[in-house]
Amino acid sequence: METNYIRFDWAVKKILRQKVNFVVLEGFLTVLLKEKIKIINLLESESNQEYPDDKFNRVDLLAENDKGELLIIEVQNSRQVAYYQRMLYGTSKAITERIKIGEEYSGVKKVYSINILYFEIGYGKDYVYHGKTEFRSLHNPDEILQLTQRQKLQFRRESISDIFPEYYLIRVDDFDKVATDPLDEWISFLKTSIIPENATAPGLNEAREIMALNNMNSKERAAYENHLANLRHQRSIMETQRIEGRDEGLEEGREEGREEGRMEKTEQVVINSHRASIPIETIAVITNLTIEQVAEILKRHNISD
Repeated sequence: METNYIRFDWAVKKILRQKVNFVVLEGFLTVLLKEKIKIINLLESESNQEYPDDKFNRVDLLAENDKGELLIIEVQNSRQVAYYQRMLYGTSKAITERIKIGEEYSGVKKVYSINILYFEIGYGKDYVYHGKTEFRSLHNPDEILQLTQRQKLQFRRESISDIFPEYYLIRVDDFDKVATDPLDEWISFLKTSIIPENATAPGLNEAREIMALNNMNSKERAAYENHLANLRHQRSIMETQRIEGRDEGLEEGREEGREEGRMEKTEQVVINSHRASIPIETIAVITNLTIEQVAEILKRHNISD
């Protein structure tokens, strides 16, 4: 029997920050990054504190793994037009705040920006996207600049892209398939808050107990229900804005169509009147156009005035 669990965004904000519960996040990150991830500690980030506008749910968790790399995990419910820039700012801030003044640039940390998004971020057919930095030849786009063997030893990296931040975009609402692998199992959970009995993805087994709804006390349950109500209210507002924007666009389109029809009719009057040898000045009066506008219409239709 399937059981509902606490939404991931709420869990990240409330219970997954506890070291004893790191195993859930580690499982998710291991599946996404395709390498074993061990979280050493959580670092100070913009939403480690409580905010009065929690209903907008700006969740930002900053972790450090056993390699000293930084992991930004952000769950975003509210639509942001400049979200790509927010991602860039987040990685830049994470890097600059964790390198000491005078420290060698080799001290710059690798950053993974993992964004779990419940709104449309762009056009695409997939529900998971990965972005990284590569330097390609201008003359031969298939050629990618590589590290020398000495640089690989010095930087302890295999490629240049291993040095720069990497970005993951998980478009939760676009997932509409049956989970067939560990990553799909996780994304299905992110969307539905349901863990099927046959789910085997790392971290989900631990989430069964840690994130079970019936493990919450009455105070936590009330706060969680309020959080869900805020999300529903927020989504309702977003949907209303979307519908109003669509209707406004349709009305603008209809008005533009009417205006275009009126202009076509006016142009036909100008052409027919000219063919009837009516003076251009009279045509201007009839159509409520200037003489110059009448002349421009005739010229556009290759008709000599």
